[in-house]
Amino acid sequence: MTTHTAACTLNSPDDTARLAAQIAGALRPGDCLLLEGVIGAGKTHFARHLIQSLMEVPEDVPSPTFTLVQTYDVPAGELWHTDLYRVSSLDELEELGLTEAFDSAICLVEWPDRLAELTPAHALHLTLVLDPEHEDRRHLTLRWSDPKWQPLMERIRA
Repeated sequence: MTTHTAACTLNSPDDTARLAAQIAGALRPGDCLLLEGVIGAGKTHFARHLIQSLMEVPEDVPSPTFTLVQTYDVPAGELWHTDLYRVSSLDELEELGLTEAFDSAICLVEWPDRLAELTPAHALHLTLVLDPEHEDRRHLTLRWSDPKWQPLMERIRA
């Protein structure tokens, strides 16, 4: 499979929230977003706004740093928001049921490097990088190989 990439600059937290909402509208059960970046890069901010944009009545969306997983029932189906920062083994991921969720739920995964060989091949990778010259600016690289992401990428670029 061919790997494709796209990049953009998010000049503010509002830009990040708008992009998250735009991507959210295209998500269906079985879709997986892998959110990569250093602490403070905006992974949770992105995930929070994506989740809230899918809710009929937006509510607080806590970080799953300590719970590992937060699940939500949204009109599009079940959504799993996971933060794997504290996960130390693949066995823990199996216990969480995350691999089954990859097939049946919309999944947002922070710190996806912890997935190792369990990383879904169909996932959309989003890498957020801090801009050293502008506190609120982020550089985003999107990477995918599954052709299902191509129409979304074309809409985002438009």
